Amino acid sequence: MSALSRTQEVRKHVIETPGGVVASQHRLAAEAGAEVLRAGGDAVDAAVATSFVLGVLEPWMSGPAGGGAAVHWRADTGEAVAINFGMRSPKALNVADYPLSGEGQAGDLFPWERVVEDRNVEGATAIAVPGAVEGVAQAHARWGCLPWADLLAPAIAHAREGLLVDWYAALLIASVARNLAEDPDAAALFLDDGTWPKASGWTAIPDNRLDQSAMADMLEVLAKGGPRAFYEGDIAEALAGDVQAKGGSLSADDLRGYRAWIGAAQPVPYRDALFNVVPGLTAGPTFARVMEQLAEADLSTPARAFPAYARALSRAYAERLGTMGDTGEVAEAPGCTTHFSIVDRAGNMVAHTQTLLSIFGSRVVSRATGLLMNNGIMWFDPEQGRPNSLAPDKACLMNVCPIVGQQGARSFALGASGGRKIVSAVAQLASFVTDNGMGLATAFHAPRIDVSGGAGAIADETLPAEVLTAIEAVMPVQTTRRTVLPYAFACPAGVMREGAVNTGCTEIMSPWGDAALEETE
Repeated sequence: MSALSRTQEVRKHVIETPGGVVASQHRLAAEAGAEVLRAGGDAVDAAVATSFVLGVLEPWMSGPAGGGAAVHWRADTGEAVAINFGMRSPKALNVADYPLSGEGQAGDLFPWERVVEDRNVEGATAIAVPGAVEGVAQAHARWGCLPWADLLAPAIAHAREGLLVDWYAALLIASVARNLAEDPDAAALFLDDGTWPKASGWTAIPDNRLDQSAMADMLEVLAKGGPRAFYEGDIAEALAGDVQAKGGSLSADDLRGYRAWIGAAQPVPYRDALFNVVPGLTAGPTFARVMEQLAEADLSTPARAFPAYARALSRAYAERLGTMGDTGEVAEAPGCTTHFSIVDRAGNMVAHTQTLLSIFGSRVVSRATGLLMNNGIMWFDPEQGRPNSLAPDKACLMNVCPIVGQQGARSFALGASGGRKIVSAVAQLASFVTDNGMGLATAFHAPRIDVSGGAGAIADETLPAEVLTAIEAVMPVQTTRRTVLPYAFACPAGVMREGAVNTGCTEIMSPWGDAALEETE
């Protein structure tokens, strides 16, 4: 039985404003984006600043050495543009280096067969070609108003100061301290004496900071040289050299050849609304399949809606895991995660998800750049003969699901972190908003379920008994609470515009997540 308080209530206040709003999993990243809006920047400029600050202040979730996808909505033209900056497997990757262990399923995010020594999950052999810098660079080149160097300045300043290790950061570091100790550079960055997670005494004011000077130096080079400096020149050579020295196959040639895909977002009609998602090897098509089923379902009461959510999600995930992968025929594809959503004063919107994949990615740090590296190779099925089977120079099948939607006078940008839990959260929030007319405050505080490819559903225990009984008629149900750690449900962030009024909200249980306003408060 849980020992958690039964009387504690957690809520987040949602403010209405005519100015822009940035909703992010880290408050200081949201404020960096809002400051860009105050300086006259577009939502895209704010996205660049927010992305890089998140890479400094939430380095275990995302960063320049990760990947992801975004949807951009342009208010003046009504154009929805998708950018897929997902990771790729290195060209020199050798499938023979990832033999199956015969020990059953791996213990991380996906139900793949376990690989010997978890080489696809941890260590340099799990590192894929990163695309995060290219993703924001493509958007900035097309719509940006402010200079690239100015937009990286907040991240450089935060890296020079170093991330403050408060109780939440210490908790996350402690959760993988044993794994981080395996890599000397990761241990030097996140641990004390190579063993113990950095933390203050439990009654003390936090005073520990990470030494992120190497990252600050790298960001300064990137600010001066422009985004391609990450993929060509000293940064690329240093990054590839560090990975190869630790046994990985990432090369400078992989980085030099990387390009994000940019094109029209996939429209998803739904009743009287329209959603825009990223096509190809993301969760966008899976979201579309869920909403296609919900459009034919009776969602008139919670007791009818939640079983419909469970059925639609279960079917869509079965199709996703069985059929999707980079087979060389997916034209839309380019060759633990964070999400932010932005709306500016003009109504332009960005839904942007970026990730290292697992929390702390590969648990490997590049000494020269100070970057925590991704473990994108885990996105591939290590068994051969399937659409998503591991192979060299192949696009990863991502779980990210940023969306921008419109319904009448309302538009909204949504997304979430949480691996396979993302689609469940985004689909339900989209339904709450469009089917029930909820604003962000009501939608984000409403209980949800998670159905993400397993045998049953995880349900928020605050759902009424009759709703839980109705779900149980469809599939087995396990109930739990929304907590700070672990997250049984995904961690969303969203913004909404109704008329000329903007709002923003983040997952209510996220202690760092917040929405920041363009106006000076």
